[in-house]
Amino acid sequence: MSSIQAKNLTLSYGQKEIFNQLDLLVPSGQITVLIGSNGCGKSTLLRSLARLLKPQEGSILLDGTEIAKLSSKEIARRLAILPQGPLAPEGLTVHQLVKQGRYPYQSWLQQWTREDERMVNRALEVTHMKELSSLSIDSLSGGQRQRAWIAMTLAQNTPTILLDEPTTYLDMSHQIEILDLLFDLNGQEKRTIVMVLHDINLACRYADHIVAVKDGHIHAQGKPEVIMTEQLIREVFGMACQMTVDPIFGTPLCIPHGKGRSLKDSHSK
Repeated sequence: MSSIQAKNLTLSYGQKEIFNQLDLLVPSGQITVLIGSNGCGKSTLLRSLARLLKPQEGSILLDGTEIAKLSSKEIARRLAILPQGPLAPEGLTVHQLVKQGRYPYQSWLQQWTREDERMVNRALEVTHMKELSSLSIDSLSGGQRQRAWIAMTLAQNTPTILLDEPTTYLDMSHQIEILDLLFDLNGQEKRTIVMVLHDINLACRYADHIVAVKDGHIHAQGKPEVIMTEQLIREVFGMACQMTVDPIFGTPLCIPHGKGRSLKDSHSK
């Protein structure tokens, strides 16, 4: 299992400071979900954990080593990141895309191996993309494309996977399909998974650990059943709600206040 930690982290975009002196410890072998309102810095924080954004101050530790001191290939062997809305070159097939995940293991001395082929085939099988491997990425549905990109990250065979809003633009059935896949990967292989999600209820259903971000700091973090309260939703999202228990999964369920059909029906009587 892999560990990732931020210490005294200060991040900025241009002149705008996003986080100041932030500390974060991601639990190893668990699913951590970052939540918060739009623009609160969730994606910025995720990108910094993958060394895609250089901090002004502080450090990111990967398995106890400062990530800034590691080579790009060494990081890519330990950590895979799937950004939001990735784009593939036109005409690239699923198989060709997934093979890109083996790049960190290639060198002048070590070219394509049986192990590389095994990891690519395994990633295609786990994501149920084997039968679609010869198709171009352009021809796939949204859910299939997302599975193809996840297959690429799996081919990297890293202990840690970071995903920025992996369910964006997908319909409900494909959202559940993707999250179930990640849930199984975590349960069966103890991969450390960190992802940004907008849907509060899906975050509660799939996360072992939730980090609620607000105004450049961590407002709360912990197990969903402990921290996800009506007060937290009001403070982080500015929304009134009722928290109850999901009747199927037993996880926290957020029911937002607002106008709905029952109110419309009462007005029509």
